[in-house]
This record gives sequence, C-alpha cells and structure tokens, in this order.
Amino acid sequence: MNAQTRTAHHTSALVLFSGGQDSTTCLAHALARYPRVETLGFDYGQRHSVELQARTVVLQKIREQFPAWAGRLGEDHLLDLAVLGKVSETSLTRDMAFKMEASGLPNTFVPGRNLLFLTLAAALAYRRDIQVIVTGVCETDFSGYPDCRDDTMKALQVALSLGMDHRFLIDTPLMWIDKAQTWQLAHDLGDGTGVADGGNALVDLIVEHTHTCYLGDREHRHDWGYGCGACPACELRARGWAGYRAA
Repeated sequence: MNAQTRTAHHTSALVLFSGGQDSTTCLAHALARYPRVETLGFDYGQRHSVELQARTVVLQKIREQFPAWAGRLGEDHLLDLAVLGKVSETSLTRDMAFKMEASGLPNTFVPGRNLLFLTLAAALAYRRDIQVIVTGVCETDFSGYPDCRDDTMKALQVALSLGMDHRFLIDTPLMWIDKAQTWQLAHDLGDGTGVADGGNALVDLIVEHTHTCYLGDREHRHDWGYGCGACPACELRARGWAGYRAA
C-alpha cells in the first residue's frame, strides 16, 4: 500500500509518544499524513521519567512553531503503567549499571513493554475510533530488543485487529532506517510544513526539547541534545547525529 492510498483510507492516528527523538519524528510523520492525530505516553516507573516532562514541552512547541500541524494535533493521553516497573528488573526501571545479559540482550530491555504499550494503545484507539497506531520501533539501528522487530509488529497488528474486531494499522516509519536517516527524516518532514526553514526548525526543536537519555540527564548539552553521553541511547543518538551532519 503506497502512502497516498494509506492516507486516503486512514484519517486518524494515535502516536506512541515518549517525548524522545524517535517518537517526535514519528509524531511529525503522522501529522504530515493523517488529518487527526492524538498522542499517548506511559508512566511505568522509568528512571528517565524526565521524558514525561519533555512530552508536554515538545507538544507545545510543535503547536507554536508549526501552524499547519497545530490544527491536526488533538488530545494527549498519559497512562499509569506502574505495574510494568514492578514486574521488571532492568536498568530502565532499577538503579543498576547498564550491561549485556547472558541472553545477548542489554539489561535495558524491559520484557513485554512494547507488547503492553501497543495493546493499551489499541484499546484506546478502539474507544477513540482511531485507525492507525504509530510507533518508533526500529530493527535497523537498535539495541536488539525483540519487541522492536518488524515480525513482532506484524504479528501484533494481526492479533490486535482480530481480538478487537477492528482493523488496525501499526505504522512504523523508522523500522528500516538508521539514526542518521531519522535525523534526515525529521528535517524533510519539517521542510514540508510551509514554515520558513522548517526542516532546521524541527531538528532544532528535537535537539533542544526532546529527551532520550536513559539516565534522565538534562544537565549536559551536546550538539545532538541533552544526555549523559554514555548510555546506549545517547551513544546511538550521537552516532546518528554525526552521520547526519556528515551527509
């Protein structure tokens, strides 16, 4: 299904929006395609809970700086998912050092997180009569999480559509691009808004106001944004920025 056909048949989207770089790029992607867009965040006891504050700032800045998108951007939802933090023993929900586990996965992997996120997103989308769920999962430039893979998304799309008797589309605009291409995608989306120098404006917004660092560091400012500079999320973001700037 090409972009024009998809847009013609899908008029509403719910974006899983954490307030980070990837989900902000996904939000821009949705706002460029769907007439009605809502956002959903989760409070699951994450160490980097500062992202929950970043969410509201980013939404406000998008409304202020991109008038063509402001009219499409609807209600924001935040769900309490504290139970996920209670059942998981990971470096995202506990005060522990980042490391690789015997399984080959980093201990930043929160088992079941995306499965729960998407199930709850589908339940909300069902109630809100929303057709598309947009998420920033990626298996091109990622930490190996199995619940970010394309096969997982396809399986979930089928299961959720069957289980709720509502034909959902799970839209994954970042699935096959790396972090450098994610920066470029944001620039291209911003350019399409009609705002003067909109591409650089959206990139600057992402640099200054989103939050991606796993440690919640908002003290250290880098060319690519705020963060500790050493956690896996910061390393991916910095490497992507360098590739984007070199292109």
